Amino acid sequence: MRVNWNYIKVLILLVLVVFLYAFSSHKNKHRTVSEIDINFTSENNLYITRAMVNKLLIQNNEDLTKVPKEILDLNGLETALNSNPMIKTAEVYLTVNGEVRADVEQRKPIARVSTNASYYIDDEGLFMPLSENRSARVPLVTGYIYKNDLGNVYKIAKKIHDDEFLKTQIVEIRQNQDKSISLKIRALDFEIFLGQLDHLEKKINNLKAFYQKAKKDKMLSNYSKVNLQFENQVVCTKK
Repeated sequence: MRVNWNYIKVLILLVLVVFLYAFSSHKNKHRTVSEIDINFTSENNLYITRAMVNKLLIQNNEDLTKVPKEILDLNGLETALNSNPMIKTAEVYLTVNGEVRADVEQRKPIARVSTNASYYIDDEGLFMPLSENRSARVPLVTGYIYKNDLGNVYKIAKKIHDDEFLKTQIVEIRQNQDKSISLKIRALDFEIFLGQLDHLEKKINNLKAFYQKAKKDKMLSNYSKVNLQFENQVVCTKK
């Protein structure tokens, strides 16, 4: 009887492939995470540290480098990061090298409330706690402020943040009981009264025109109040 060696070779090769696959799968199943890489996207001023993110990445009371990749819950890790009030978005994934990588975008403060409670308002108008790691250089918000009603203050804070002139000059936003808004300007002792925030763009343009004219005439220090509540005029009170 003639032996079909080609058939035997194919069979041996098939058995070898199956064995290597099973061995590799078994080994990979019990392989732990090799490293954790935390990447903060598009921001250098860190209000949350890598150590804090690492702490959030603990799974089942174990450091990730001790957790087998097979039982790694990436969705759970993302949920843990996204639940932190300092973090805007987070994506957690496993690289081909066995690293867990976390891409973290932190919240960006644009104003700091300083009343009976202290916290930031972020660039989406949401509450953001103060950071032990860094203090943001943003306008203070004083007066009648409530955590569940930040919309009015956010509107003027966002306008200040997005406008280079206002961002340089305005150091304080005050909300009065009727939700009218007053501003305090850097290094000058006068109040800017905006009133309600209707026709805001026009009022800001009036402020800029007044400021440039008064600066040119060296009159900025002569006023105690600049009233912009009326859309088409600037009413100034002298000291």
